[in-house]
Amino acid sequence: MEIIDYRNVEVRQEDMFVLGDVTFTVQEGDFVYLIGKVGSGKSSLFKTLYCELDVLCPMPDSHAIVLGMNLTTMKKRQIPRLRRQMGIVFQDFQLLTDRNVFDNLSFVLKSTGWKDKKLIHQKIFQVLDLVGMDTKGYKMPHELSGGEQQRICIARALLNDPKLILADEPTGNLDPETGHQIMEILHKVGQSGTTILMITHNLQWIEEFPGRVFKCQDRKLLVDADPKSDSTTPDTENTTAAE
Repeated sequence: MEIIDYRNVEVRQEDMFVLGDVTFTVQEGDFVYLIGKVGSGKSSLFKTLYCELDVLCPMPDSHAIVLGMNLTTMKKRQIPRLRRQMGIVFQDFQLLTDRNVFDNLSFVLKSTGWKDKKLIHQKIFQVLDLVGMDTKGYKMPHELSGGEQQRICIARALLNDPKLILADEPTGNLDPETGHQIMEILHKVGQSGTTILMITHNLQWIEEFPGRVFKCQDRKLLVDADPKSDSTTPDTENTTAAE
């Protein structure tokens, strides 16, 4: 089953051309790394997948389909339905700081239509158990380490049993040991059949946890690329900046 199908599309950030002639497919269960230098277009491409940024189809045969939905013809009111089928893991966590872990996750479920308190409780502790945080539901975000916060973010992404997880440099703010633990969790999730598309600059993860490699280079997307080519030298990226 195809989870993502882009053909001959363009990515622009406002009036700036970012990527052109983008063509790729991602199948159910794929683990895909998205690599490339700072400013090469990785985050911009990511944003098109969850409709934070428009994708352009300049040619008659161009199309952009994510989870069976055509991004160029769908209505804005359909965007929440698309996003409910995916989970997003950010580098900077983006947890609500005024409520504890349980209430952070409960907020997501209630905002996506869950009403039964018992089912909400069961689902929250199911995903917390998956990421090894089942005893931390009462904790406030500031009481957690960076690695613990990222585990909560992964739990949040899993709440609605997504078909696709987008992870934007999920280990970028973590020490190597904690980053490795996060990768083990994501790899385990991927082995369960969930499709994962992950931005990273850490080529060690590609060696330890093999997957497909897409590379943004020279305003193009190279599919199933060589991660060790000269354009993939690891560096530090502030993913909150426009790419």
